Amino acid sequence: MSKKTNKFSASDFGNETKVSDENTFYFGKQNFKWMLIGLACIVVGFLLMMGPDANTVDGKFDPNVWNDDIFSIRRIRIAPLFIVIGFVIEVYAILKRK
Repeated sequence: MSKKTNKFSASDFGNETKVSDENTFYFGKQNFKWMLIGLACIVVGFLLMMGPDANTVDGKFDPNVWNDDIFSIRRIRIAPLFIVIGFVIEVYAILKRK
């Protein structure tokens, strides 16, 4: 029976060793760039969706008034499109290889 010995000694402690490819971080600069673009699209979509609700006129709630602006093209079509595009970009950024 032979006794197993360690290849490292106390004098090796703290010395830099070469980092293998399997220990490196998965995301690169391109991934983070695409993630920021996707996040910006999502934020723009939510900002485009903002506005007064159906019963608000001049910043005051009035139950006798109906505001048709909640059905504008910007709030119903464009803003959700930006949000969906942003989430698709996020998925692409996560799955993209370096």
